[in-house]
Amino acid sequence: MATTMSVEDKKRFVRRLAGSGRGFADQLGFRVTNNPAALFQLLYLSILLGRPGDPRRAAQTAVALRDRGWDSAARMSRSTQESRAAVLRGCGRRDADELATTLGALASLVGERYHGDLRRLRTMAGYNAARERDRLDRLPGVDDLVVDLFFREVQALWREVPPSADRRALTAARKLGLGRTADDLAALAGSRESEKLAWLVGALAMVDLDDTYHQITT
Repeated sequence: MATTMSVEDKKRFVRRLAGSGRGFADQLGFRVTNNPAALFQLLYLSILLGRPGDPRRAAQTAVALRDRGWDSAARMSRSTQESRAAVLRGCGRRDADELATTLGALASLVGERYHGDLRRLRTMAGYNAARERDRLDRLPGVDDLVVDLFFREVQALWREVPPSADRRALTAARKLGLGRTADDLAALAGSRESEKLAWLVGALAMVDLDDTYHQITT
């Protein structure tokens, strides 16, 4: 699958991939903005995407939670275990009861520790990506994979996070001959602190999700 391209050809290819100006979460219907509600939605979307199963089903589940009105840590924490589980079962989640518990605990802890605002987590971590990762890892339902997915999106907003890429994006990068690391992709995108890198990584993840390798290389 990997193609032989010059560095300039790779840069042109990368510009085309990132040209939509939309990251992975944005393409799934979640705006990437630096406000408490949007950041919390990105976190529970990342938790759902990090679990085994169809990523599009996971995104649909996140949309259902948001549309139920649980679009912030405060609102999620005011929901009941039974109501969360009912929505999750309606989305076909076999892990509905366990996941409902996790999401309730997540919302409560984000509310208690960070007043419902993950920007406070960032501040308390001293704007240091490694310390942000450590704090996120301590939240219910969050592990390194989930943090990778969350960082993939917020690197467009948090200047200390780039370069960041998740496994799916790096799989696509390797298959397309664009490199094997987030640093490789940052070099092609032209900036470690630009939205372009987030758009590129999101586009690569979507290519792998939809298996559109042949379409984009012909």
